[in-house]
Amino acid sequence: MLAVGLFVLPLAIYAVGRQLIGEYATDSGALALAEHVWTDFLSLRPTAWILVLGPYVTIQLGRYVRRVWRPKEL
Repeated sequence: MLAVGLFVLPLAIYAVGRQLIGEYATDSGALALAEHVWTDFLSLRPTAWILVLGPYVTIQLGRYVRRVWRPKEL
């Protein structure tokens, strides 16, 4: 899930942002956005950490909720 947060998610954000808003920046593309995410992640910026760890936390939260709401066996 860390690889998804580092590599797939920035590209997906770029693709959706390009459709909704337009180009990321002048003469920049998907790799420029990914590089900003990676730089911020290594600089310990909280927003980048939330973005990168989001897929892992979502899966773990889903597992926890499923375990809590699962009917107890008698």
